[in-house]
Amino acid sequence: MIENDEDKDLEDQEGFEPLEVVSEEGDELSCLEAALAEKTAEAADNYEKFLRATADLNNVRKRLEKEKSDYIAYGNEGLMKQLLSVVDNLERALEHADTDNTDSLREGLTLVSAQLISTLESFGLRAIEAEGLPFDPNRHEAISHDDSEGHEPGFVIKVFQKGYFFKDRLLRPSMVSVAKN
Repeated sequence: MIENDEDKDLEDQEGFEPLEVVSEEGDELSCLEAALAEKTAEAADNYEKFLRATADLNNVRKRLEKEKSDYIAYGNEGLMKQLLSVVDNLERALEHADTDNTDSLREGLTLVSAQLISTLESFGLRAIEAEGLPFDPNRHEAISHDDSEGHEPGFVIKVFQKGYFFKDRLLRPSMVSVAKN
């Protein structure tokens, strides 16, 4: 052991005990190699998990894009199925138009119209009530202003074309005539 003056000074102090350095380089090196091998295996495992997670994410994206395109392409399938029965009944009514009986034709067309409206309402269509109500520019489109003694100014006198909501959105405003002063 090499000693210098500083080491002698430390030894002179009370309670000082020199440390013995034991060189176990072989054991220390094997421990470090084992730790490195463990961390390398852990890193490889994490990389595998990363690759799997990335592949899963890409598969989910592809599946969602396909579902979205299918939803856009076939989203109205239920509506189309229900409208087919309306088309069938309309064709039956037109077959009866060849006869001279206009009352049965009128009755058949009234039933088909009611069935069509019912089908559309089941999908969220809602007619806008307008006649006799105050004019609302958010729901009505005024195409004329007429004198009317039976109605207050600013109230709808006549509906030329019904307006409709589809769920919460205005699909088409009602075309109306409004009473003026």
